[in-house]
Amino acid sequence: MDCVTASGDTAILYSAHFGWRGVALHYNSLLCCVAGQTESRSSMRQAQVREEGAQIEYSAPGLKVKGAWQQCGNMFRAMVYEGSEGVVAWNCLQTGSDVTLRIGEMDMHGLGYAECLTVTVPPWRLPMKTLRWGRFVSREHSLIWIDWQGEYSTSLAVFDGRRSALRKASEEEIAAEGATLRMSESLPLRSGRLGDTVLPSMQRLKKLLPGSLGAIEEHKWRSRGVLDCGEQTTEGWVIHEVVHWN
Repeated sequence: MDCVTASGDTAILYSAHFGWRGVALHYNSLLCCVAGQTESRSSMRQAQVREEGAQIEYSAPGLKVKGAWQQCGNMFRAMVYEGSEGVVAWNCLQTGSDVTLRIGEMDMHGLGYAECLTVTVPPWRLPMKTLRWGRFVSREHSLIWIDWQGEYSTSLAVFDGRRSALRKASEEEIAAEGATLRMSESLPLRSGRLGDTVLPSMQRLKKLLPGSLGAIEEHKWRSRGVLDCGEQTTEGWVIHEVVHWN
């Protein structure tokens, strides 16, 4: 789940449950950028995620975070990958959200997004070389995209809750059927190998995972976006990333 304020302050929250080799663990993390300053923290304490109608409530005492995501977009589901070892199921719970968030003593309000991924394939065994993902949200429109390239390739866009063909995906432009998104003023939120950025805070889980997982390289940005829908243009914030499986 995420939230970006009108001024561009950004919070991205991850809440995960892992089951591997008979071990079950919870993991929650916060990646936050306020006034251009980025920080991250994580917790192995279980968070509470509750859906009530069109609202998702999230509480993570270990992160000192509490918030609510009120749906102002649509839902969308897709099976991104199916193979002999398992699946990657993507459930976009809210293509757009009105978010109220409290982080420590700081309050944030803005537009956001919420999704749930179910992955039953060990991530280091996914037939993937490069993944591009991102989301644009404004009061009028939303655009989400997935571009998976490798031994197995697939791509799709979701424009205002409806599946659309993805025609181009780069760090500067996304072209989908019915809409073109152009991005500028990109601010890096996190960049590097997972072994250096994410895994150091997951020591209990890190011991169970192969070293190749730490070599996966991630680059994540928050950018300004202008969405051209043909007869209308709208501005909003974009969170997007590219991930390389080495």
